[in-house]
Amino acid sequence: MSPVGRRQFLVAAGALLASLPVCARPPGKIPRVGYLFSFVPSQGEHLWLACRQGLKEHGYVEGKTILLEPRWASAHHERLPELVGELVRAGCDVIVSAATPASLAAKAGAGSIPIVIVAVADPVRVKLAVSLARPGGNVTGLTLLTPELSPKRLQLLVEIIGQATRVAVLTNPKNVSHAVFAEQTLKAAQSMGIEIQELRARNPAEIEQAFKDAVAHSAQGIIVFDDPGTWSHRKLVAAQAANARLPAMYGYSEFIDEGGLVSYGPYRPDLYRRTADYVDKILQGADPATLPIERPTRFELHVNQKSARSLGLTIPPAILFSADRVYG
Repeated sequence: MSPVGRRQFLVAAGALLASLPVCARPPGKIPRVGYLFSFVPSQGEHLWLACRQGLKEHGYVEGKTILLEPRWASAHHERLPELVGELVRAGCDVIVSAATPASLAAKAGAGSIPIVIVAVADPVRVKLAVSLARPGGNVTGLTLLTPELSPKRLQLLVEIIGQATRVAVLTNPKNVSHAVFAEQTLKAAQSMGIEIQELRARNPAEIEQAFKDAVAHSAQGIIVFDDPGTWSHRKLVAAQAANARLPAMYGYSEFIDEGGLVSYGPYRPDLYRRTADYVDKILQGADPATLPIERPTRFELHVNQKSARSLGLTIPPAILFSADRVYG
């Protein structure tokens, strides 16, 4: 090949390489996607199905055009690093991580593998991303972050109670996103003249003690912050709230299925289904650093009339009218 021909070849080859997708895979390789869940499989099956439904809508066929690797920590956050290691060794092209603890574990242990987060309260604050508009690393996805979420939950709970001066919040000290919820709730409470009592619980025994402390300190209601741990023990949480006769606000509607009073938050199956949008873009070559992290667009209010009656409460008509679902 002449020097001129060689130069032309190198220029053409360089242009071709530059045009290839950032995450291009060898031809014929079936993409493998890992899923990292903090909760118990039986309790998160509907969310796992939502993830798979999203992929199906994009034309993927499990076992033929895409391989899925789900991992479940079953509310044992200490297992998350081990599960991340399993996904890395499995050769996953993308990892989808649900909630803040799983997402932090994935970020710490997945190296350069693209990560799609879902149901994370504040990705920027916990250093998963530089900004929502331009994450800047290998993490993108969907956040729970909405400035009005915590104040709205407090407002709804107070309206249902009728009048309140002291409200407890149930947090998990291992969940760093709870600092965001606490800060937003405290700010809203101060403007409403309400005192906030913070209760911490990481396991069933501490959950039971937290409700005893709430009663001992004359709390008139309680807000249970979003957390994979309390969500996995939601039947216990709802029972403790009922036994303590404490009107409780939850972020997840599944608590209402267990007898909880009221929930307000993003419609989570929709968030999990939308992870497929990100997975598809990344597998097509998109760079997660430039894919904006999305906020939730659909919220739901669920109210349990039966629970309200057992607590001697009357749900205001305006709340019943605006509820997406009324139980009992």
